[in-house]
Amino acid sequence: MITTTDTNIPRILIAGIGNIFFGDDAFGSEVARRLSRRPVPDGVRVLDFGIRGLELSYALLDPYEAVILVDAVPRGGRVGTVYVLEPEVSVAAANGVIVEPHSMDPVKVLRMARELGSTIARVLLVGCEPTPVTDDEMQMEMSEPVQAAVEEAIILIESLVKQLLENRCAALDFAEALSDRRNAGT
Repeated sequence: MITTTDTNIPRILIAGIGNIFFGDDAFGSEVARRLSRRPVPDGVRVLDFGIRGLELSYALLDPYEAVILVDAVPRGGRVGTVYVLEPEVSVAAANGVIVEPHSMDPVKVLRMARELGSTIARVLLVGCEPTPVTDDEMQMEMSEPVQAAVEEAIILIESLVKQLLENRCAALDFAEALSDRRNAGT
């Protein structure tokens, strides 16, 4: 659990998701691995959850203000295309959700976290279009287009973090100005 005494430090989780033994599905894990080697702002945490859905569900109970999930996301586009999505997860749909401890369905994980009491206000999904595979195909390496998309995703995530931090600072500045006006009696 993340604890801090400074309420001005943002709390953003960047969560890599994927199976490193299933070709392009390793995208989220690889992005998290590379991002974890780069400097990140205070309050930003980068973790590779792999296929550990239950662990991610519990991590989402920490007081993060925003979460960026990174995963291979088949949407029918060109292989290697990077997407930013903002999934909507309703609490009403969470009832009866079962999260496998050694598999990862991000929607189920988010629903379970909400059911357990997660209060995360914003969830973004940075996804990459994987090479289509059948259930019986296993590849140990990511395809070339998906490998090339890793750096693009890292740059995109760094930009999203910057925007989240700037928006948070702007909101804090507005709240502070409003408080100052109230205290001044205007």
